Amino acid sequence: MRIHPILAAMTRNKFGAILIVAQMAVTLAFITNSFALIEQRAAWSARPTGLDEANVFVIRASTESHEDLEARLTGELAALRSLSGVVDAYMTNDYPLQGRGSSGSISLSPDQKTPSMRTSHYLGDEHALHTLGVTLIAGRNFTPEEVTTHRADALPAARVLIVSKALAETLFPSGDALGKTVYVQDGIPSQIVGIIDRLQGPNFAATGRFSTFAENSTIRPSRPINEYPRFMVRVQPGRLAEVMKRAELTLLEHDNEMIMSVVSMKEARAKAYLGNRGLVVLLVSISTALLLVTSFGIVGLTSYWVTLRRQQIGIRRALGATRLNILQHFQRENLMIAGAGALAGAALAVALNLWMVQRFEMVRMASSQVLGGALFLLVLGQIAVFLPARRAASILPAEAIRGG
Repeated sequence: MRIHPILAAMTRNKFGAILIVAQMAVTLAFITNSFALIEQRAAWSARPTGLDEANVFVIRASTESHEDLEARLTGELAALRSLSGVVDAYMTNDYPLQGRGSSGSISLSPDQKTPSMRTSHYLGDEHALHTLGVTLIAGRNFTPEEVTTHRADALPAARVLIVSKALAETLFPSGDALGKTVYVQDGIPSQIVGIIDRLQGPNFAATGRFSTFAENSTIRPSRPINEYPRFMVRVQPGRLAEVMKRAELTLLEHDNEMIMSVVSMKEARAKAYLGNRGLVVLLVSISTALLLVTSFGIVGLTSYWVTLRRQQIGIRRALGATRLNILQHFQRENLMIAGAGALAGAALAVALNLWMVQRFEMVRMASSQVLGGALFLLVLGQIAVFLPARRAASILPAEAIRGG
């Protein structure tokens, strides 16, 4: 390949070449970081909560305060458990995918100045594990005698805890968390009596914020009694829609002033990750638009160069250059310009990614993603330049010289 004629031609049209290089660099930096972000958001959206999501729904209610509120809520819970198709039910303060919830610190000693880790706090009785469908991998469930009634806004003290595997491994990397004592905010010792495989926190759906403790969760043996009860219900497979309707009617029979929303975990997941899906659509749309603009820019610039060089092309054809020689000239020219744009874009992409990692908790982009994006742009450039290059190759010597 003779580079000198190509460089000479680009020097005479250096503004256009620089414009394409800059355009390809910006496009490469944007699309590689966009698809890294899309991959990250897709991974977040696919994270399992640990629940039997297909068969669990939640009832978020609001009722008036009554002197017999505890008896009324206990009766409503019993009514839900007795419904045909219901596997189990319990009352809780929070649930995964709800968008916000209780979290705090956890330490290994009462006088520890810097907490060991942050964790999410759930309340639940001896029915919680069965209702959620989580897997107990070590230890035991709560006993009815350990479950207390909780009325205050602050989290109740807990002498025993069930924790997620992620939290247990973080606190005790050697794997001996079961039976150990920890301290959760209030300074009261709590013994770990059970470890469950997975339980995602309530406020880790839409973004990666607080992602360092997304699966660090504790369950305290307590039944919350307040004007805003949350009932978690698990049903037999295939009976979700049916039981959801009957559950709502059952609660209204017990308290016709109760206001409630009944949401399946599938619906909760869709709502929780709605922002993620919107962001993905936006990034894909912008990336597609940038690629189209870059492609049309290459086509337009090459067509313009063909017009300017029409006479030169005719002279080369008259001197013996074949159509393939002309076609290869423009493709090689584009390859050099695109290569410069890819190199500049790769450097810009890495710099942008490092900045986003530091500022926005974005994951580090793999070098293969940058390389893949650069190769894609090189191929795109070759495709975009093909049509105008083929038109240049079809110019007859006599027509080119006469037209010049």
